[in-house]
Amino acid sequence: MIPRYSRPEMVAIWSPETKFKIWYEIEAHACEAMANLGVIPRENADAVWKAKDVEFDVARIDEIEAVTKHDVIAFLTHLAEHVGSEEARFVHQGMTSSDVLDTCLNVQLVRAADILLDGVDKVLAALKKRALEHKNTVRVGRSHGIHAEPTTMGLTFARFYAEMDRNKNRLEKARWEVATGAISGAVGTFANIDPAVEEHVCEQLGLRPEPISTQVIPRDRHAMFFATLGVIASSIENIAVEIRHMQRTEVLEGAEFFSMGQKGSSAMPHKKNPVLTENLTGLARLVRMAVIPAMENVALWHERDISHSSVERGIGPDATITLDFALHRLAGVVDKMLVFPENMLDNMNKFPGLVMSQRVLLALTQAGVSREDAYAMVQRNALKVWEERVDFRELLLADADVVAALGEDAINEKFDMGYHTKHVDTIFKRVFGE
Repeated sequence: MIPRYSRPEMVAIWSPETKFKIWYEIEAHACEAMANLGVIPRENADAVWKAKDVEFDVARIDEIEAVTKHDVIAFLTHLAEHVGSEEARFVHQGMTSSDVLDTCLNVQLVRAADILLDGVDKVLAALKKRALEHKNTVRVGRSHGIHAEPTTMGLTFARFYAEMDRNKNRLEKARWEVATGAISGAVGTFANIDPAVEEHVCEQLGLRPEPISTQVIPRDRHAMFFATLGVIASSIENIAVEIRHMQRTEVLEGAEFFSMGQKGSSAMPHKKNPVLTENLTGLARLVRMAVIPAMENVALWHERDISHSSVERGIGPDATITLDFALHRLAGVVDKMLVFPENMLDNMNKFPGLVMSQRVLLALTQAGVSREDAYAMVQRNALKVWEERVDFRELLLADADVVAALGEDAINEKFDMGYHTKHVDTIFKRVFGE
């Protein structure tokens, strides 16, 4: 990914230097395990550890690969330059390239997941803080983009919190699922390497042995990992779209923080544009772009082909780096977001009292009016509010049929805003457990 949408912590995981360091650790731990089994001389295994503080020369490895046309062989050749040709002769014994590549990829994905989980936690903290702050800030709920019934801004933040909390759970499961390693040799039969080597390497790297690998670790694990990233990205967009709507001039119930010196438009000085949340919508598309290729990687020929390899070299860093950046951007947007309660009430009252229509409908049916007749009585008054912007309560009080069924006091009582917020505490307890 380009630096504009990258954070150094995640970028570092995917650097060539990090990759070669992991490759080295896989090979060194494998040698150590083989020495423990008496398969190779102890002194050769110990010699490999002489390179534990080496910063591998990426340019030199690339130079060797230009000849060998094989990245793992190029690395092993460079490693021998540090360890010594004779001392390194047992490195990679019984192993195949996928043992190194797949185990390394999963180490990187686990590390990336840890950073992403930290980002999710930051989003959750911001959403919870704002939910508690605006627990009882009344705003109109919308369905189909049209005023529906009253809700609160706190409930809006709370539902996003619950969604992101589910995503945290999904990511934890995806991290667990992808945290496997394979040191099983050609076609995965362990014919040339003891399964104890795999167990030792995985333990040292914080992985579990893959129960059965066919020279490659099964790609359904990776498909689920990237699918989870895609779901999280969609949730980010879900929040971003709500904020973008709230910032529209004719709505203006909330807005991104506008910093000192910030400019909204090169042409129109009055503009305050929701650029951060629009950016989040775009970044979500990039993350989801990785999902289908990851799923298509599941179907490989026989025990192995490399059709997945070029895909993963792209989507591994791109999807995790992009999502990491998006999570931290979203946390900042939510934390600094401006909320305008007065505008929320003004918007609700553009069609005075109309959001109470269902309560009046239910009251009429409870008073003995058929649902069909009750609906007609409420709707004929509601439509006048739409067309003439008159007060819904006043229309109902002037409607003889409605007054006959309910009485004036009962009609007035149906316009109590507290009716719609009486269970906010219950919902918050369900979401936050407090």
